[in-house]
Amino acid sequence: MSETRTPPTVRDLLEAAVAAIGGTPRAGQQQMAEAVADTLDTGEHLLVQAGTGTGKSLAYLVPVLAHHDSAIISTATIALQRQLVDRDLPRLVDSLEPLLGRRPVFAMLKGRSNYLCLHRLNTGEQEPDDEDALFAPTPTSKAGRDVVRIRKWAEQTETGDRDEVLPAPDERAWRSLSVTPHECLGAQRCPFADDCWAEIARERAREADVVVTNHAMLAIDALSDARLLPESDVIVVDEAHELADRATGAVTDEFTAPMVERAARRGRKFAGEGPTQRLLDAAAALDAVLAEAQEGRLSEVTGHLFDVLVAVRDAGHDALSAIGTAKSGDDDVASRVRARAAVEEVHEVAGRLVVAGEQDVVWLTKPERRPPTLYRAPLFVGGLLRAGLFEERRVVLTSATLELGGGFEPVARGVGLTGEGAPPWRGLDVGSPFEYGKQAILYMAAQLPPPGRDGLGEPTLAELAELIEAAGGRTLGLFSSMRAAQQAAEEMRERLEVPVLCQGDDAISELVRLFAADAETCLFGTLSLWQGVDVPGSALQLVVIDRLPFPRPDDPLASARARYVESHGGSGFMQVSATQASLRLAQGAGRLIRSADDVGVVAVLDSRLANARYADFIRASLPPMWPTTDGALVRASLTKIDAAAPPVLPVPERVVAAGAAASSGAAADDSDRRGKRWTDAEDALLAEGFAGGAVASQLADELGRTRSAIGTRLRSQGLTARVLWREGSAVPVIDKLFAYALAEVPPPLVVDLGDLLGALKADQWSAVLDGDRLRVTATPGGDPLDAVVAVDSTDPLLMGEASSRFLVLGEGAKACPPDADAVVSPRNQAGNEGV
Repeated sequence: MSETRTPPTVRDLLEAAVAAIGGTPRAGQQQMAEAVADTLDTGEHLLVQAGTGTGKSLAYLVPVLAHHDSAIISTATIALQRQLVDRDLPRLVDSLEPLLGRRPVFAMLKGRSNYLCLHRLNTGEQEPDDEDALFAPTPTSKAGRDVVRIRKWAEQTETGDRDEVLPAPDERAWRSLSVTPHECLGAQRCPFADDCWAEIARERAREADVVVTNHAMLAIDALSDARLLPESDVIVVDEAHELADRATGAVTDEFTAPMVERAARRGRKFAGEGPTQRLLDAAAALDAVLAEAQEGRLSEVTGHLFDVLVAVRDAGHDALSAIGTAKSGDDDVASRVRARAAVEEVHEVAGRLVVAGEQDVVWLTKPERRPPTLYRAPLFVGGLLRAGLFEERRVVLTSATLELGGGFEPVARGVGLTGEGAPPWRGLDVGSPFEYGKQAILYMAAQLPPPGRDGLGEPTLAELAELIEAAGGRTLGLFSSMRAAQQAAEEMRERLEVPVLCQGDDAISELVRLFAADAETCLFGTLSLWQGVDVPGSALQLVVIDRLPFPRPDDPLASARARYVESHGGSGFMQVSATQASLRLAQGAGRLIRSADDVGVVAVLDSRLANARYADFIRASLPPMWPTTDGALVRASLTKIDAAAPPVLPVPERVVAAGAAASSGAAADDSDRRGKRWTDAEDALLAEGFAGGAVASQLADELGRTRSAIGTRLRSQGLTARVLWREGSAVPVIDKLFAYALAEVPPPLVVDLGDLLGALKADQWSAVLDGDRLRVTATPGGDPLDAVVAVDSTDPLLMGEASSRFLVLGEGAKACPPDADAVVSPRNQAGNEGV
């Protein structure tokens, strides 16, 4: 009789996995792994808080791989997805295969628009009335060069996944070579279906035991009729503190008049003039109504807005009927599918806005240089998540931040696990291997005045400077707004000798790399730095937070949720505002201690953390650091920590894809100057170069600064950058055009294209940027007037990272990036007036 083999326990498997990667056993990790295994067996949902250093990925992957049911693992960040697929899962499968007697299969799946579309790549098919037609990628623009770069990458990629393209391509460039699910031709009609990267990824996911995806995909799959993910019995949500917000974002509608206009133009070829003209008329009416409407939350959709939305919905329905459905053999199947998708979107969104009720939040924003935008979002997503995610599957939610105010209820409530009919769940905190009480100080600056609305006050700035000086740099500054981060960066560059980097100076990944490589360097930024930044070692020993991160008072969703809670007898402030602030603050404070050797201070320059009535709730959400309000003690501690600090840990060189260096901006060898305090000599050189007509790239190379830093410094010195236009220097039609539109504005001038087109439209002129030509029609039915609009490909300044928004008059008008007014100086390299 053969001997029956005893199946390995979860503890056995975890020990084997830890040994295979050269790790050491951790009590919290073992506790979590066994709790996840229990959930898979019993069906009781699990919320497990696993502090930094626990090794939570292994703690849930091991029991999931050991279980025979299929599983979905959802994360909030690309970085964690890549860690799971590229590092954790391959090593785990190798180490567990001998014990399991089988080799689990895993795959990663993203939304369709994350994969290159072979149809667009091979046919070059573009929509003439695409939303970017006005600023279409030209061969010499950054977007145009990125298209070329993507095409070269396409020859060697095995996945078609945009995350492989480094540095990340221009959004317009990628959009021109990808499709949304609604725009996809479908496997039955697309001639490239057999090789489609998105379809290959879906097929691999269907065959896998474990599929790694993101919260947006998970939310759409759970909250709508769309089935994006394969059937699964088990869901693990890592970075679960973000699930409710990501789910809300995934099902939030956005609606503008230009969106309706584009849909009408796309549909004209197939629907005919009648239906599309009605859609265009409705778009014009929507534009007029939104222009007059008050910005902010709309308690009800009524009056003229309701009538216009009904008109859009009904016109969209008529256009859809006229467009019909694409059939095999259609000569223009791709355009028909995309036209239908565009019209269908505006029809459906307008319909949802029309029927918005008390469980919806509708609001209007009027951002600068963008059209007024209507939004609709569900008031809460908890009920939707309960029905779509928790009712039929076993779910594990995990994060380093799930216990807020000392309990799991706030997070559980946000995802639908509280209230009548809620499924059973339990919360578990497995702690952290780090000794926060010995490794970290929580400094609450109780003596500072409460933060106001007018930026950072002098007492706060002085406190910040003293802390950074005591720490010898080594500071990550987390600010509640970009204005505050920029103000602090400029002030610290003036007051201190340490380099200060600020969000916006470069890509976030590059700023973090530069920060981690130099002990003296500081990095300031806003929300995108509050989580996900991982800088272990002595490069980071001080985290400064300027104020408690409550939602803005005019945040439509937060304010609507707070009012709803209050109307039902609860505390809107505690359940909404304080909960959100606690979560964000805990995430920010979590940037400090990333390894067992890390030491330092989290300094909160908001006295309310020490003095307010709700302070206990917020402090209970933070890691158990040693608290104090003694600033002198904190500065003395920072000085000692700085003196004893070991060298910073090595960081990888900047990763640049082939062919990308030319478009990366500032020279690679100027990184040691980024963020340095400006000297009087540098300011003198800057003023001299500006007056002499040097362009931003020349000034950056000369001074060893980034172009963004040059622009910031120009503004701070009162050197209002400008572009000159001399009458007669441009082609006559541009002279006439601009003289007409801007007769009262003397040269020198920079012209905002949106303002110009608006002025022309008001007098029944029309203007469209078509490739490198500005096409203008003076009156309805009049003759077109052409004017050259050239892009200078020799100056990185003109390689805009977003759609060009400025026309600048000179020797032929030139298209400039959005920050042109900050970084353009009077003459170009050839000495011509104009850039």
